Amino acid sequence: MKAFIFDLDGVLVDTAKYHYIAWKTIGTSFNFNLTETQNEGLKGISRTDSLDLMLEWAGTKVSLEQKEILLRQKNEHYLELIQEMDRTEILPGVLTILNFAKENSIQVALGSASKNAQLILKKLDLLPYFHSIVDGTHVTHSKPNPEVFLLGAKNLKTPANQCVVFEDAAAGVAAAKAAQMVAVGIGDAKELAAADYLFAPRPRSTWCKSALTHLCLLLDRAAFSFKTV
Repeated sequence: MKAFIFDLDGVLVDTAKYHYIAWKTIGTSFNFNLTETQNEGLKGISRTDSLDLMLEWAGTKVSLEQKEILLRQKNEHYLELIQEMDRTEILPGVLTILNFAKENSIQVALGSASKNAQLILKKLDLLPYFHSIVDGTHVTHSKPNPEVFLLGAKNLKTPANQCVVFEDAAAGVAAAKAAQMVAVGIGDAKELAAADYLFAPRPRSTWCKSALTHLCLLLDRAAFSFKTV
């Protein structure tokens, strides 16, 4: 195992609430009330695909021009909301695993659908931990397409089967598996049943060095008989 690839929202930082507020506001413009349950279905996919899903749920169609306006408005509102972010938004245990990777010479990449990933990492002083940033500005296909993770592995000059992906969304886990990478799910065991390994539940008090060392030993032995930690 030579590399860790992380999703952003819900894995490293708690930005999901800001996406929800922004999407909910956009939904009101076409008389749609986005629920928290529906919002879970938007995790890990692109902004455009998220809007398409919301329009489908609402039974509404808009012109391409109007769609571009809605996408721009959503991003502008989201950017306004995240201006208040600080390091308290970093999820529990994240610094532990990033420092673990650094201490053990493990390459680290970001693989996120967010087009604001670099801005967020910089704001929270997390950029120095990453050797590669792949976000929505670098790919044409959203998860579950594996493009974002394969590009991350390419940038790290690491074979896909030597990469471990950390994800909190089913689409992200599916993308990791499609890339022939090891998928570590963070969150609900039922939703992330396809993951090879599971850290659950939130908050991730299990992000400790003993658990991470155990995971690395399993991976290095290539004995992928994973279990929940």
